This record gives sequence, C-alpha cells and structure tokens, in this order.
Amino acid sequence: MKRVLLILIAIIIGFSAQAKTLDEKLPIRGLAVAAPTPQDMDLFVRFIKEELVPAKVNLLILRVDWGYAYESHPELRDENPLSRADVDRLVSVCRENGIRLVPHINLLGHQSWAKETNALLREYPQFDETPSVKTEDYEGWPNPQGLYCKSYCPLHPDVHKIVFDVVDELCDAFQSDAFHAGMDEVFYIGEKECPRCNGLDKAELYAGEIRTIHDHLALSGRRMMIWGDRLLDGRTTGIGEWEASYNYTWRAIDMIPKDILICDWHYGRADLTGVFFALKGFPVVSCGYENPVTAVQQVKDMIQFRTQTTKVTASKLQGYVHTIWSGSEHFLKAYYGKDEDNQKNSDAKALKAVLAYFNSLE
Repeated sequence: MKRVLLILIAIIIGFSAQAKTLDEKLPIRGLAVAAPTPQDMDLFVRFIKEELVPAKVNLLILRVDWGYAYESHPELRDENPLSRADVDRLVSVCRENGIRLVPHINLLGHQSWAKETNALLREYPQFDETPSVKTEDYEGWPNPQGLYCKSYCPLHPDVHKIVFDVVDELCDAFQSDAFHAGMDEVFYIGEKECPRCNGLDKAELYAGEIRTIHDHLALSGRRMMIWGDRLLDGRTTGIGEWEASYNYTWRAIDMIPKDILICDWHYGRADLTGVFFALKGFPVVSCGYENPVTAVQQVKDMIQFRTQTTKVTASKLQGYVHTIWSGSEHFLKAYYGKDEDNQKNSDAKALKAVLAYFNSLE
C-alpha cells in the first residue's frame, strides 16, 4: 500500500511539473505585421479569427505608420488610409478574442525608404537630421551617400508636437494601453550638419528621445515598446551593424526606463540576447522572421530561459513576437496560397511554423 501511495505521489508531482499553462510557459505570443489596407480588411479579419485565435496569439502589433486617416494632421495621411471604422472593426475582433492590439509608428529612424521620403519629413523637411542627403539619389545599400533610412532630429523644438498629436490620436482610435515606437536601425543621429545635434553624444541623444516618448505615453497610462537592436553593441558581440549598433547608441541601455518592452529581433540566428535585456531589468520578447527553424528555436529558447532562472528574471522573459515585413496584401495572398508565385513565400512558411508550435504547447 505504501509503495502504491508513493507511486501515486510521484505521478501527481510529475504531472504537476508538466501541467504548466500556456500563459506560464510563454506569456506573450505575438505577431507584428503591417496594418491591412481597407481593401484587405475582410481577409485580415478572417486571418485573425482562423489563424491567430486558434493558436492562442494574444498580442497583435500593427504597423500603421502614416496609413491612418489622421484628423489632427491630415497632411500626414498616406494614400488609401484606414478609416476610424476600419480600426473599430479591428479593435472589436481582437477584444472579442482576447488579443491585445497595439499600433506602431516608426519614430526617430525609418523616415524614408529607398527613394521615397516618408510623410513626416515630406511634409516637414525642417525636421530632417541630414537634409543634404537626398533620397532621390539613393542607389541601394551600400551607396556613396551612406543612406539607408533618414531620421528626424530629436532636438528640433517643433517635432514632438506633431509626432505626439498623431501618436495620441492613433492610440485613442486603437483604444490601446501601449504603443510601439519602432526606434530600430537608427544610423543617422547626432550628425555634424545638424545645428542642434552636432557634437553631442549619440547614446545620450538616443536615450533622450526614448525618455521623451516614454514620458509622454506615461501621461496617458500607456506602455512603450521598441525594437532592441540599437541597444546592443554590434562590435563586442559580433552581431553586426543591422541587428546591433556600431554608432555607440548601445550605451543608452543604461539611460532609459526599465518598464519599456524590448522586442529583441534576430532573423538569421537565434542569438541569445533576450537574457541580456532581462538581466538589465527590461521585459523582453524574442522576435523572428522568415526562417522557420530559427523562429521556432527562438520560441523554444524563451521557454527554456524561463525555467532556468530566478522568478524575478523569468518574469522579464515574456515571450515571442513573430514579425512580417511584407505588405498586408502580399503576405495574405502568400499565406492563403491565392498567388501561385507566393505559395512558398518564406514569411508565410515561418509564421505557419510558429503558429503550429504555439498550438503544440498546450
């Protein structure tokens, strides 16, 4: 009898160890993707219901940028923007299915792409950190101009009034308790030609802009999210200048609030930098992209990290957010196999692998 009791106790203990809920294993299970166009709304809502909900995705970050019909600054609207009714529909379907919906606007960097200057600097060229560098001369990367993406000047006295108007309007429309500010791949900061930034410490400039945005969001009780690449030392780690910083902004990691959620992206390798951010005191999620094997490994690593550290550190290692960088129309066609040329699209394959792995965790 005693032996039977001991066996039963062992079984119960073993079952309890394996019976962690999905939220305990991986608290955040997310997707960051371009917001749909109005024409793609029906298919995107179907995608949420049929793909994200069954996989227990609980965070959806939508890159809206200038693709919303802003009332505060209509001059910043891109062509074919989402309406308030479109956003209301997204808010409704996410709320009904327990998905936290967070809007995204690229701030500081990514104010241009290739030969196109994006809306903020197009309408307010006085905010440009490097006005002498012309996007129309862009010839691919690398190029003689050293141009990848433009930045706005974080010290221009008028820039935040414009930026915060649209950030607040978008967050209100999304009824969101958080905002993703981008902040990745900032190559232009503290440039010599800028009369305000010339000679200033790049890390302090970068940290100062993060604090300015963070503190503004905090006034409305909203949390800040950013990509983590500029806070990693590319030289020391060997990660390089894309997924980490070569212009010394990495020093800003010790100058910014610790409640910012870091989205730690690595696409070719499952680099283990999430632990670094957690040990620095930041909540962090790992982010993959087009490589299914790497992306699933990042999910596995995050789950494993959480089991091999203290409760305090484990609480900072919050999960995984998959990223998609193609436009919504292209991605949705690839995902649903509507475009024969895109059926093997790597974006769709990787996401399907991640969603399948989420499903396997229960």
